[in-house]
Amino acid sequence: MIALGSDHGGYDLKVAIMKHLDERGIEYKDFGCFNKSSCDYPAFAHAAAKAVASGECEKGIVICTTGIGISISANKVKGVRCALCSDSLTAEMTRLHNDANMLAMGAGIVGLNLAIKITDTFLDTPFSNEERHLRRVKQIEEV
Repeated sequence: MIALGSDHGGYDLKVAIMKHLDERGIEYKDFGCFNKSSCDYPAFAHAAAKAVASGECEKGIVICTTGIGISISANKVKGVRCALCSDSLTAEMTRLHNDANMLAMGAGIVGLNLAIKITDTFLDTPFSNEERHLRRVKQIEEV
């Protein structure tokens, strides 16, 4: 299951990602926001991140206008490695090398087609499990 979260700036893209996940048959849980009224992204980032950190959800996707604030907020939750990606190569590399468990995107930065490609790349790319990357992820987690 994928944890989803957004603020008002990411709401429309989140809804489009939800439709895409439905088409792929991927289950998700939406932690808000639930409309385009102005709201504060940390609450929704934290809720989605806590679901990932607890194991309730395998991975997460969070979206705000730039992706910056919501990724910083998600990364405050212990056990979360949230990567802000604006292209599919960074989405691939963060899964392969960093075992990122959350993806952040900026709705004002990436368009719908690119966001779907980034999402698919992130969800479909496994962690490499190479010793050097395992060691580095462990070092990140120990902080």
